[in-house]
Amino acid sequence: MFSSTVMGHWLPAAAGDLAEGEGVVVIDPELPENRSVSVLEVEDGPTVVRLSPDRAAHLGHAHGERIAADEATERITAAGIALNNPDHLFYLPVEEHASVLAESADEHTRRLSEEDADTFAALAAAAPENDLDEAFVELDHWLVFGTFVEGRLAAAASMFPWRGTRLADLGVITLPEFRGRGLARATVLAMAAEALEQGYEPQYRCQLDNAPSVALALASGFRRFGGWTVIDD
Repeated sequence: MFSSTVMGHWLPAAAGDLAEGEGVVVIDPELPENRSVSVLEVEDGPTVVRLSPDRAAHLGHAHGERIAADEATERITAAGIALNNPDHLFYLPVEEHASVLAESADEHTRRLSEEDADTFAALAAAAPENDLDEAFVELDHWLVFGTFVEGRLAAAASMFPWRGTRLADLGVITLPEFRGRGLARATVLAMAAEALEQGYEPQYRCQLDNAPSVALALASGFRRFGGWTVIDD
């Protein structure tokens, strides 16, 4: 369903024959401290526990060790390691790529640049502070798109290459008075098409309880790859 870029990043070869409820441990010496422990639960698939060498020693795990999915988080909790709330991970299925690339962008949606600084600042000033922080949309990101209503920037989305990969992490925000009009979807799809053209895989992350964000992801053609939890640093 998903591209080799997605599968290759998240799933080690050792997970290839694992079923739902089964897991494998990956020890990675290059993990930074804020990701020294993470748990990926693939939708209808295996669980992958990634650990730094120090964390693996603390937990008593070996590289390539098979482990039951529920045991993985139980051992982390029992060791006194706190985890953040999990994120949904959404990606465009391979069969959706062509339709995203073929979809005509809304005439009021376009790529933003430094010349849109004042317009973007006006959106940031009008947006609820919590929404702006959660969306993490910035004008200096790698790709930034916006949709306008009567000359006003009503929705904006941005993305950046994620941790040296060909995954491009995205965020999106729509001003409250313009919600429910499909503006966020138009903005996300235009930006996703540009990312695909440049050889990147759009990545949509959100908290499990963020129902509007989940609905937007699904409406934009994304499908859930799994849930991802990292250490609370």
